[in-house]
Amino acid sequence: MTTIATDGAAAPHSVIRFNRHDRRAFIGGSDARIIMGQDQDELMRLWREKRGEVAPQDLSRNLVVQLGIATEELNRTWYQSATGHAITDVQKRVRHPVHAWMAATLDGIVAPTGAVFEAKFMLPWAFTEEAAAEKHMAQLQHNMWVVAARAAVLSIITGGGKWVEITVHADPLYQHLLLTAEKKFWRCVQSGEPPLLFGIETPRPRLAAVKVVDMTASNLWAECAGIYLRTRDAHGEHELAKTELKKLLPEDAKEAFGHGIRAKRSKAGAISFDPVEMEAVHAPGQ
Repeated sequence: MTTIATDGAAAPHSVIRFNRHDRRAFIGGSDARIIMGQDQDELMRLWREKRGEVAPQDLSRNLVVQLGIATEELNRTWYQSATGHAITDVQKRVRHPVHAWMAATLDGIVAPTGAVFEAKFMLPWAFTEEAAAEKHMAQLQHNMWVVAARAAVLSIITGGGKWVEITVHADPLYQHLLLTAEKKFWRCVQSGEPPLLFGIETPRPRLAAVKVVDMTASNLWAECAGIYLRTRDAHGEHELAKTELKKLLPEDAKEAFGHGIRAKRSKAGAISFDPVEMEAVHAPGQ
């Protein structure tokens, strides 16, 4: 059981007791996103919720959240079928071994690798893998820290009928900052002091290239592909000619010209070529 004052200033003797399994008794992965976020109002609401001053948000009418819940089993099944990796520990609640106020409710663990598994539903417009990883970075790093995992997998189903797999690796520096921010927030919950935004920048995710994309519908891709195919052989001949010309340039020559091109050797020894107009060569005195 956890004892938290409802309002340390107005009612110093008023307390509310939470069961250890109550979400208000710990900081979870979804809380980490708010704590590391940029919305002061959202942070204040989370603080009041953890202190028992307001009820948890009712998300039963939030369609995107409900779509995520409804597609979670499908998401997990799809991931297992696509990768051949089994998912264990579904919806398992795990407490950090040292920080009892820190916990994670797992969507699962990828059995062969030990990576944290996170199933998400996201809307298709303006969707990018970078934005998705950045949005869920705090939650993923929090959950990885709780279970001592070195990686996490985002398995995303979009409203456009696509499935995307993203691997995010543990970031020790960001996890240190995350732990510091969560400790400060939890102290505010216990003391009654309102928290302030921590202003920690989310690290740019390093994503592995894992998907295959059909670019047939892109007109610019078609145009550039045509140029590439048309000039591919000529480009190869061009590079071969440059190599041979460099071999022909005398070692003591700073510059050479002839047949429409000029070669120059830099002080560092690099050789460059430029086209020049054909020039008549006149003997001295003419």
